[in-house]
Amino acid sequence: MRNWIQRSLWDVVPRDQRDSDEAFRRRQVVAAVVVLVGAAVLGWSLRLEPGGDTFYVAAIVLAGVWAVGAFLSGRLHLGRRARGAEVFVRPVLAPILLGLLLVGIFVLGALVVREIPPLADYVSSVLAYADEGSLALLAAITFVNGIAEELFFRGAMYAAIPKHPVAWTTLAYVVATLATGNVMLGFAAILLGAVCGLERRASGGILAPILTHITWSLSMLFLLPLLF
Repeated sequence: MRNWIQRSLWDVVPRDQRDSDEAFRRRQVVAAVVVLVGAAVLGWSLRLEPGGDTFYVAAIVLAGVWAVGAFLSGRLHLGRRARGAEVFVRPVLAPILLGLLLVGIFVLGALVVREIPPLADYVSSVLAYADEGSLALLAAITFVNGIAEELFFRGAMYAAIPKHPVAWTTLAYVVATLATGNVMLGFAAILLGAVCGLERRASGGILAPILTHITWSLSMLFLLPLLF
């Protein structure tokens, strides 16, 4: 298990993804604008009435902001994972398993948080969207948003940062999430953002972070209501 985690999060596969100076500056401008717009839309969406039509529209708009911003920034890469000394494959199973590992950690954390009323209230406020609206529709939006967030944060923004991109993209993801005003979502963003950032660094692409993110987010969508 130690070797598996090391290959998933730490061992960097060889690649050449250098941008020209002009392309790099474009990525930086696009990333800076999109993260501000996305944070504003996210904050607006989670202040809307749970289950209302406007909330679903806002969630779709948010996914569009992240995804369009990512593709406007420049070329995106899927990434690879080492399998042996000279064999590289697309990361699929390992990121899903890593997502499930995160789910286990968050479920244990939820058992503690539910006993602390102020923190439990933050979680319950998010779960109200699942209680009041269509769970199937919310799951579809969660799936799409997870992909769109990784396209932008571990795709466009990561490639726009010259030094310490894991730390800076995690910070940007946390700041954008805190636009909701929910500290528990911000805490979740720290852990999820750091893991997905390390996957991006190791694999050189967005496929691994996407699979981990959607595995975690969909699992939590269905499991948390059972705990609160």
